[in-house]
Amino acid sequence: MAARRASALLLTDSTVLLSGILTDKDIATRVIAREIDFMNIPVSKVMTKNRIYVLSDTLAVEALQKMVQGLTLMEVIALLDIAKCLYDAIARMERAAEKGKAIAAAVEGVEKHWGATLPGKIE
Repeated sequence: MAARRASALLLTDSTVLLSGILTDKDIATRVIAREIDFMNIPVSKVMTKNRIYVLSDTLAVEALQKMVQGLTLMEVIALLDIAKCLYDAIARMERAAEKGKAIAAAVEGVEKHWGATLPGKIE
């Protein structure tokens, strides 16, 4: 994982069926934090066996919701990083907030400029 700068590995059984995933979090919480000798523990003892699946056209924010809820779908398409999905969701919310601020500033500017002469303005 370190050599490839990967944060996760997909693991298969002898029939090449997906059997689990090993993440950097698994290693940190199940090996390092417990001070287990990582040279003598099989991957099957520390991997995540309950996987979450989404389709390739699933929005990152929807994938994040599924990860948080622990839902499982039937078709595996790609490996997602929850942090990347979270950053995507936050970026979308920040862009929406900026647009909202720009609209509010524009409305405030119009109100200041036109004052009480705006049509339909209630005094």
